[in-house]
Amino acid sequence: MKKLGKRWLVMALAAILPLAVQARMKVGVILGETGPGASLGIPFKNSVLLMPKTLGGVPVDYIVQDDQTDPTLTVKLARKLIEQDKVDLIIGSGSAPTAMAVAEVVQELKTPQISLSPIPITAQKYPWSFSVPMPPSIGMGSVAASMKQHGVKRVGYLGYSDSWGDLVLSGFKHNIKDTDIAVVANERYARTDNSVTGQVLRLIAARPDAILLGGSGTAGALPYAPLRERGYKGLIYNNSGIINNDFLRVGGKSLNGTYAVAGPVVVAEQLPDSNPIKKVALNFKAVYEKAYGKGTLNAFSAIAWDAYLLADHAVAQAAKKSKPGSADFRAALRDALEASKEVVGTQGVFNMSKTDHNGMDSRSGVMVQIENGKWKLVQ
Repeated sequence: MKKLGKRWLVMALAAILPLAVQARMKVGVILGETGPGASLGIPFKNSVLLMPKTLGGVPVDYIVQDDQTDPTLTVKLARKLIEQDKVDLIIGSGSAPTAMAVAEVVQELKTPQISLSPIPITAQKYPWSFSVPMPPSIGMGSVAASMKQHGVKRVGYLGYSDSWGDLVLSGFKHNIKDTDIAVVANERYARTDNSVTGQVLRLIAARPDAILLGGSGTAGALPYAPLRERGYKGLIYNNSGIINNDFLRVGGKSLNGTYAVAGPVVVAEQLPDSNPIKKVALNFKAVYEKAYGKGTLNAFSAIAWDAYLLADHAVAQAAKKSKPGSADFRAALRDALEASKEVVGTQGVFNMSKTDHNGMDSRSGVMVQIENGKWKLVQ
């Protein structure tokens, strides 16, 4: 009887162990740790390193890849993660062009994506893609409102010559449709350019009341020096893509007075206690700065953490229907992300739907002003 009992125990363990192995989830993370998007990719990765080893109670392995902020490489990495590594979810990438590259792959291979960059997609055309950052259409609403308060009528635009530059400008135009504010100049530059002097001269010649900048990361600071050197004294507005400490360091004193729209986390202490985001943002700040030092928190590290919070919530629901590693689980995870309601993050509150795969509202954007290397909440 003892031998028989042992044999049954061995057989039971043999049956259980494969299921335990199957139950582990794999998440592919694609970031631009190098290249022109490195100032975003590094804080993204810092947050990934802090993520718990479970999502929704399911053990998880993160496979982190550097796409060098190169969309061509991004496509190769996304395919490898899905086809060879068999990931259940991709988080990334970190710039608009590379995130769009991932979006194209995941539609074909039917794997959920949580983008760390706002991407110009519709839920109907890209049903497998979701994004966590504040969309420019929301952020530029705060910018347009501030311009109205300051009596701005004429706006000059200088942004990237890629999808991010297009997103910022289209978001701004959407919010000034029924106003007397007009875009009187539209200039562009590449992320890798070293000078924008020509563009700045044309902007100033258009005599704008304010200039709106559509860059991101440290390259987003490039226009400031020539604007100051050419004597521009009007208002300068910027977008959420520059909210990080490296931008402040590179731009230095030339940034003083700049208005920008930001996610709440960078001014969490300045938020009213009634704001539901404040507690979540402060909790994340404590975790992040314990690991990396006081003053290291930035908007991009918080965006990556919001991707974790959304995934954690959705995996808990998907795991009730299927096991990781299967097409059924990936489909259930996609459905659970789409059904996310009132998920409070560090940068906003998410309410997804069949027509909205970002789910943010006006609570995600606050106006800040740069004063001596710090973000100050504009009341």
